[in-house]
Amino acid sequence: MTDAHYHLVVNHFPIIGTILGLGILVAGILLKNNTVKNVSYVLFVVGAIFAAFSMGTGEGAEEMVEDMPNIGKKIIHEHEEIAEKLALVLYVLGIISLLGLYTNIKKHSKATLISFLTLVIAIVGVVLAQQVGTTGGEIRHTEIRNDAGVAAPDSGNTDDED
Repeated sequence: MTDAHYHLVVNHFPIIGTILGLGILVAGILLKNNTVKNVSYVLFVVGAIFAAFSMGTGEGAEEMVEDMPNIGKKIIHEHEEIAEKLALVLYVLGIISLLGLYTNIKKHSKATLISFLTLVIAIVGVVLAQQVGTTGGEIRHTEIRNDAGVAAPDSGNTDDED
C-alpha cells in the first residue's frame, strides 16, 4: 500500500470521531454523566492520534496526485493548510481530553470546567473538520467543487465556445 492508500484509510476518523465525540460530550454534559463524557474524551484522543497518522501520510498522497489532470497544486495546498490547523486543534483537544479523563477519574473540582473547555475546542474542531473534509473531497471529486462547471486550466479543454 502507498501513502495515498494509508491517507484514505486514516483521514476519515479524525473528522467522524470529532463529530461523534462532540455529540457524546454534549450528551454527557446535559446528563451530567462522567462516564459518557469519558467516552467522548477517548474518542478525541483517538482522533488526535489518527490526525497525526493522516498528517504523516498526506505528503506522500499529495506527491501521487498533484500532477493528475483536473487536480492542481492550489486545491491541494488549500486542503493542506486547513488540515494543518485541524491537526493542531485536535492535538490540543486530545491533550485536554486526557486532562478531562484524569479530572473525572480523580473527581477533581475542575472536571466540569475542563468539560466545557473541551466542548469549545471540539466545536472549533468540527468546523475545521468540515472544511478539511470538503477540501479533501474536492481534490478528486470535481463535481463537488464550487467551480464544477468550469474546466480546470490544466484539463486540456480547448473548446472555444462563447
